[in-house]
Amino acid sequence: MPARFASMARRLSALSAALLALACSGGTPATGDAQRPATAAPLPTTSAPSLPQPGATAGAGLAASRRTAITEAVARVAPAVVTVQTETVQRVASADPFELFFGGGGGTREQRSAGIGSGFVVTADGVIVTNAHVVRGATAIDVAFRDGTTHAAKLVGLDELNDLAVLRIDAKGLPVAPIGNSGDLVMGEWAIAIGNPYGFILGNSEPSVTAGVISATGRNLVGQNEGGGATLDLIQTDASINPGNSGGPLVNAAGQVIGVNTVIYSPSGGSVGIGFAIPINRAMRVADDLLKRGAPRRPWIGVRIRQPEGRTPRDVVQGGVVVQSVVLGSPAAQAGIKPGDRILQSRGRTMRNIFDWETELLDLRVGEAVPVVIERDGARQTVRVTPADLPEVGARKVEVLRDIQLVTLTPQIRQERGIRSGRGAVIVQASERVMEQLGVQPGDVIIAVNRYNIGSAEEAARAIDALAGRGLIRLVLERRGYLFTTDFYIQ
Repeated sequence: MPARFASMARRLSALSAALLALACSGGTPATGDAQRPATAAPLPTTSAPSLPQPGATAGAGLAASRRTAITEAVARVAPAVVTVQTETVQRVASADPFELFFGGGGGTREQRSAGIGSGFVVTADGVIVTNAHVVRGATAIDVAFRDGTTHAAKLVGLDELNDLAVLRIDAKGLPVAPIGNSGDLVMGEWAIAIGNPYGFILGNSEPSVTAGVISATGRNLVGQNEGGGATLDLIQTDASINPGNSGGPLVNAAGQVIGVNTVIYSPSGGSVGIGFAIPINRAMRVADDLLKRGAPRRPWIGVRIRQPEGRTPRDVVQGGVVVQSVVLGSPAAQAGIKPGDRILQSRGRTMRNIFDWETELLDLRVGEAVPVVIERDGARQTVRVTPADLPEVGARKVEVLRDIQLVTLTPQIRQERGIRSGRGAVIVQASERVMEQLGVQPGDVIIAVNRYNIGSAEEAARAIDALAGRGLIRLVLERRGYLFTTDFYIQ
């Protein structure tokens, strides 16, 4: 190799070694070190891109923007919401032919079924409000808090007609749900439903939240729903309510309970945005009665309201509240109310039809006088009526099944008589005594007994028989397209 090429090769070799040392060390070599031999260094590795870590925020402003009236309301109430778990034990006919043949167990077996709903704590020492249909017939009741803590619960009492029940657990210092006022609700204001829909299918005891608005107040519901039966004067909301939400609280934007979630209206069985809650003012009155007496008090005035006449359901709904008869010695008689009087107002509430009157009776308290405006001979006057307990002994205690003949509502009967209800039991014959005492007549259709929807004459008979001697029985009936109720006891 020529000398000049050898010299150039030596210079290139030295320069390459210097560059390699620079690349490995990441620094700039000193001028005097350029000819130093490069030392061995590890090969560089390729690092992954840096990803954002969970919990990173864009500052305090974003956190503040996530705090809304709804989140604050939920934070106030959710700790007091519980999951209500029930177990029911029944004796059912055995399906095992060998057991039947050899007489094992008498042809019956024990069947256990589980139920689930929601509830909320109203006192720190363990009083819980829920729905009656959540705990009806339960042989064991437990309540679970959001952290999974579970307590055995005792049933204090229940009110079938209002679908309310009170439970008690042995615990102290519990979180309590703030109670609001259902008497001043505004259509369109926020409504938040809290509960445990579908129970532990979703994997834990933490309550869930849905939000909507107050769609309407004063709703009367009769028909197919989660709870069944008929309920008057409900709060309607489009906050999603599903099976398992029953008994949980409906909450306003201030974090106060304004209702007890009770039923949904749904052709499919799931939420379609039409849910209903019992007003909290009534729920707390009933809960107070159940705590003090173990049973609800039924305010009684002592008047029978004339069944309105009309060619259309609208005529009937606007037919007013006209007194047909007054029980001798009753609170109404003592206040001076007479047959033929038209009741216009009670406590300032306008009485447009018999449903308005029956709704008013639900909210009265025994022993508390109320102003009632009546019209007699074209003149208005105000009387004060003091409701008493509904008498359990007297003319309204009847033996219904011996005095009424029923047939199942069929499509032919429905079409022939122009009946609006799709299912029920038609009264085809009734004794004079029952017609007078209960206000029913042939042609009336029994739609529900207490909170049991009726689909046949047999179902009506079984429901009435099952409730005999257990307290007040309410029939929900249809007459000429109009729904009304009648209450009685059975000996």
